[in-house]
Amino acid sequence: MAENGLKWYERSGNSAGVVCSTRVRLARNLQRQPFPARASLEQKTQVAQLAKAALLDGNSVLSREFHFLPMEELTPEEAVSLAERRLVSQEFVSDRQGKALLALEDESVSIMINEEDHLRIQVLREGLALKEAAETASRIDTLLGENLDFAFDPEFGYLTQCPTNLGTGMRASVALHLPALTEAGSMPRIAANLSKLGLALRGAFGEGSRAVGDVYQLSNQITLGLSESQAIENLSSIAGQLIDEERRLRQEMKENPAWQDKVARAAGTLKTARLLSGSEAMELLSLARAGVSAGLLAGVELGAFNQLNMRVQPATLMVEAGRRLEEQERDQLRAKLVREALAPLRVE
Repeated sequence: MAENGLKWYERSGNSAGVVCSTRVRLARNLQRQPFPARASLEQKTQVAQLAKAALLDGNSVLSREFHFLPMEELTPEEAVSLAERRLVSQEFVSDRQGKALLALEDESVSIMINEEDHLRIQVLREGLALKEAAETASRIDTLLGENLDFAFDPEFGYLTQCPTNLGTGMRASVALHLPALTEAGSMPRIAANLSKLGLALRGAFGEGSRAVGDVYQLSNQITLGLSESQAIENLSSIAGQLIDEERRLRQEMKENPAWQDKVARAAGTLKTARLLSGSEAMELLSLARAGVSAGLLAGVELGAFNQLNMRVQPATLMVEAGRRLEEQERDQLRAKLVREALAPLRVE
């Protein structure tokens, strides 16, 4: 499923000026197997082998594109880098015993084995692509279901460890870059209104995280009594409204000399800095990304910012360097990567 050897986050998709990415995740559990929280190491290992065989031994061409990764074989930095690149959850890497990952080379599909549930099927797409991501997740679900007996109840749907995931077991989300709405102070009001509609607006890494670089995660909260297609339709509708409002406010901000100055200064710092902390890099990249989208900056595609947001994370920097790095070394390497990637960036 890789396109020209690129990772999914190196490409720009639909509504890329506002939408960084789309994610659809399905929670599935096996019949006659205890949930991971109650399972022994031997039982977890058995689940991992069953999932591996169900997918890799399948007749589908797609099956042969996955690789199997036992989490215990990774260094701490490699494991955390997977979370930074959103292949796995942060909870998944905290205790790696008995856990494994099935993933595509372009990292657009990953299956966490023995996270909160036996299987967490996750599809990531660039831009706004909820329908496409849901269709891919359904294909993977079908492939696995041909050889695995999923725990399912006629009344409650797919059975999950957490009751909030009962029913479809699907959580869909859109990562939105909303600097204009944030600047306008609108986010608390919007988040409160969305909660009444069964939707959540949080930091980019989900519950408990903050919106670093003005990136927020909009996701569905209701999985019981609502079909997958209805949930996708509702989420698409609300995402569309937020995109339109963000674009409207950006047009107003574009004419503001103070904001023009902030964007230009951000671009200058990114192109010349010799040391960049993680938080500073994310804030400056956010401004530059918005500047490119608004036409104040040019010379770099939006996909470059998506890629940099992954590459500048601490553990990912160390994996790329091939060794542990002290904080100043990370800041130095981060600045170098950003300078090289944004060298063509110019103020219009």
